[in-house]
Amino acid sequence: MTAYSKYSDQFVDWLVDEGYTHCFFVGGGNIMHLLDSVRSRLVCVPFVHEVGATIAAEFFNASADPGTHRAFVLVTAGPGVTNTMTGVASAWGESRELLVIGGQVKASDLSRGEVRLRGLQELDLSEIMRPVCKRVLRIEAPIPRAAVLDVVRDGARPRKGPVFIEFCLDAQAAAPMPDELAVAPAPEPAVTRVPDEGVEAALAMISASRRPVILMGLGVSREVARGLSDELAELGIPIMFTWNGADRLPSDHPMYAGRPNTWGQRAANIALQQADLLIAIGSRLSIQQTGFAYDEFIPVGEVIQVDIDERELHKGHPHVELPLCGDAEAFLVDIVARAKHRVEWEEWVDFVKELQQLLPLDDPQNTTAPGYVDPYPLQAEIANIAGENDVIIPGSSGAAYTVSMQTLSLRARQKLLSNKQIASMGYGLCSAIGASLANPGARTFLMEGDGGFAQNIQELGTVAINQLPIKIFLFNNDGYASIRQTQRNYFNGRWLGCDRSTGVGLPDWERLAATYDIPYASMDPNDPLGGEVARLLASDGPAFIEVPVDPDQTYYPRIASSVTADGSMKSNPLHRMSPDLADDLAETVFKYLIPTGVSK
Repeated sequence: MTAYSKYSDQFVDWLVDEGYTHCFFVGGGNIMHLLDSVRSRLVCVPFVHEVGATIAAEFFNASADPGTHRAFVLVTAGPGVTNTMTGVASAWGESRELLVIGGQVKASDLSRGEVRLRGLQELDLSEIMRPVCKRVLRIEAPIPRAAVLDVVRDGARPRKGPVFIEFCLDAQAAAPMPDELAVAPAPEPAVTRVPDEGVEAALAMISASRRPVILMGLGVSREVARGLSDELAELGIPIMFTWNGADRLPSDHPMYAGRPNTWGQRAANIALQQADLLIAIGSRLSIQQTGFAYDEFIPVGEVIQVDIDERELHKGHPHVELPLCGDAEAFLVDIVARAKHRVEWEEWVDFVKELQQLLPLDDPQNTTAPGYVDPYPLQAEIANIAGENDVIIPGSSGAAYTVSMQTLSLRARQKLLSNKQIASMGYGLCSAIGASLANPGARTFLMEGDGGFAQNIQELGTVAINQLPIKIFLFNNDGYASIRQTQRNYFNGRWLGCDRSTGVGLPDWERLAATYDIPYASMDPNDPLGGEVARLLASDGPAFIEVPVDPDQTYYPRIASSVTADGSMKSNPLHRMSPDLADDLAETVFKYLIPTGVSK
């Protein structure tokens, strides 16, 4: 066994044995022994702020190829941990692996509820983090390897999620565990499979259907989906993708049918709503996926839902005729192996492809004022200029995000990652840093609005000092376009806190880029990807590209909502996006809805 000088050395080596290769951190006194231990054992990446480190670690793990490398977050006590909360909550909402290790005062200085605070920077961190973590663990004195790794590994087990370890300062410096308590823990539990009778029931429903659709979510990995690419093509069922499963197959796959969502592609939404059977695999069918009018989701069909979390199957929305609890990937493998192509589906596949032709990703009713870049064709082109193994980060909220998810057509092995559930502004830059560090040799393309970008602007320092090949497209529409749109649509243009004129302080972006020595270009609306922009995209290292966007740019299609007489909100179902379609076109594309908009 290795001779250790202190428990923190031993603890960090256990993490290395688990495959952790990177530590994202912000230094502090209450983690001084842990910092000393990680220094020589891992790739250590300092961040300016704890939230940046946390978001980056989430996206590092989500974008890294399996078995290559993993990252965890190391922050000090008190505000060091509370600053991670947004990132932890976001990983919780998206079911993503994230290990956060936070310092704590000496065990003897813990207040234990007797007084409000005793130690400097002391807070009851485990209780603060518990609601958004799968597991929390406070280490007040050295504990065996098996106890540590049981908690750590739980973050990577289905359903994935954050794990938080609170580490008292005196425990870090304590003597290491005896050899007999530092042995490897028991092997991982077996995969929880959908029972065979459930698979048989699903196969019977698939065989009886005439308009089936597969909706593939985060619960299916890129590796499994891509490994089944040929078999899925032969099966002949249209495949749609949640936003967190968007990169499971490229957009030119024969059965690709789009990305439905409340801000989804119109053709995908309309096709989904006309399915007579939805097979949702590894998607929890959130309200954003089904629409706020979830009682009108799949109005003329039935739903099979496969999820590892029993509670998601029985939450009451949407309607689910066959809920199946178990591993989504194992179920997909079973279905592909046992389901048989039916000739009756070919007419349905042709109809789905016809919808894609009739309903372009860039709605013809969108308008862009002269002197500004039209974001729709620009963002549609991003996947074409990105390399076959590059990474695309479409921010996390606002127009830059939704336009990306509506227009991007992925190719080859490109990766597309976002975080939509919490939809925190400021997520994009930190996400891109994590993805870039996890994918050396690839470029990372970031699309982010100016208002959101400003919220984690400090991590430009992390980009610059590491010379990360992140190509930043900063969509400058003078503040918060989504807030401006809300105030226009629902409050008659009573503006507040949405742009410079109403109090939002934003920088001069060219001067900001120069401060960090990051090459800058302003995009020419007449030649968006030419000139200096083209040179920066082809160069090594980072680039900052300012994209002038019309503050009054329209963003169609979208799900319209209205305020009712009692002040509540009422939303249209997924297939009824704004603007309305012409009557003759509507008659063609709503072929299987009887009548249009019918509820189940």
